[in-house]
Amino acid sequence: MAQINVTPLVDVMLVLLIIFMISAPVITHKTKLDLPQRSSKIMETPPSVHLAIQADGTMYWNGTPVSSDQLRTQLSIAAMQSTQPALEIDAADGAAYDAVAKVMAEAKAQGLARIDMLGVQ
Repeated sequence: MAQINVTPLVDVMLVLLIIFMISAPVITHKTKLDLPQRSSKIMETPPSVHLAIQADGTMYWNGTPVSSDQLRTQLSIAAMQSTQPALEIDAADGAAYDAVAKVMAEAKAQGLARIDMLGVQ
């Protein structure tokens, strides 16, 4: 009389049951996400100021040439406005890193909250 030995089958089934019991809480882990809600309110874009820094170090505030002192004054005026404009810095390819870093540091020191760097388009 031939009989099937079910002991190895039961052992494998118990091991699989234990593996599934351990891995089930990991699979069902929930993460809470705060997704943005849809709004009918129209977002207003803040005004922006364009500052171009040329390769030779000259700076243009909205197309008007400015010196370092005039730039400091313009930055302080922009920082005092009720709705601060975004400062868009457009540095030329050959502009010195030091000149751009000084402008960014001065803008931050004057209290401008938003400084954008424009790239090649």
